[in-house]
Formats: sequence, structure tokens, C-alpha cells
Amino acid sequence: MKASRSIVIVGGGAGAVKAPGRIIRRVRLRSVAVVVGLTVLWFASALVAAAQQPGLPDLERQVRSREQAFAKTLADRDLRAFTAFLSPEAVFVGASGVSRGPAEVTGAWKRFFDGTQAPFSWRPETVQVLASGTLALSSGPVFNPQGQRVGTFNSTWRRDPDGVWRIIFDNGCP
Repeated sequence: MKASRSIVIVGGGAGAVKAPGRIIRRVRLRSVAVVVGLTVLWFASALVAAAQQPGLPDLERQVRSREQAFAKTLADRDLRAFTAFLSPEAVFVGASGVSRGPAEVTGAWKRFFDGTQAPFSWRPETVQVLASGTLALSSGPVFNPQGQRVGTFNSTWRRDPDGVWRIIFDNGCP
């Protein structure tokens, strides 16, 4: 039979033994070691998870880079690449109305991909990310083919569970 060690804690509760002038409780050392070990593991895993989360400046760079790559799809005349940036829930608001989902958005934007030259271009000027790191806003100027500013775009990006930023809302303003 194994002998188990115990420590003595002064106080009441289950397993308490009365001694002259005080109550003594015996707690098995193994139970204390398990609790301490689990607590240490919990803190360590929380620290590792926090260390793996990118900071806001990194997330803002990611979104800026995604927005630039998204704009490049129009310059490159690549509708398929454009579609890959869209969330399944994407909503685009434009002069011709509201388009919902990649199929409608792509259908509404197809005309912008016709021809050899893009009818407009854009670039992110402002990028802000929520502290949670799940949503971001990018905004900036829209230019005509001659390089004159003709409007402003506002896009909302969501970081999906796979870590990829996809556009969920887009609205161009004159």
C-alpha cells in the first residue's frame, strides 16, 4: 500500500481534525500539486496565445496590403482574383444599387473589368482595426484613368477563422 504525504492546514472544513485550541485539516500533497500544476499550465497557455496574436500595427499592415492587392485585381483586369477577396456575405453599395454575395458583386463589377484599361483605381489612405482584431476599415481616394481624384471608397474587412482578411462591406462615395 502506498503511503501518501499530507500537509497540515489550520482551519475548518472537510477532513478537519480537532486539536486542543485549533482545528487542523489534512490535505493530500498530491492534490495540491495537481492544482498548482494545472494553474501553471493555464497561465502558460494564456501567455502563449497572447504572444501569437498579432498587434494592431501588424493587423493594419495586413489590411493595407490586402486592400492594395484587391485594387491591383482591377488594374490587372483579373475578375477571378477580385472575387477571391470577397466574403460570402459581401455587400457592395454602388450607383446601380446594392449587391449581396460574391455572385452579385462580381456580376455588378464585371463591366469594370472589360477593356484594356481600368476605368478607375483606388488606394488605402486610412486603415483602422478593432482591438479584437476581427474587423477593419480601410478608406481612401478613388482616381480616374488620368489620375484625378474622383471619389472616396470605404471598405470593411473581416478576419475570418483561417486568418485571411475578406471584404464584407464596400461603399464608394463621390
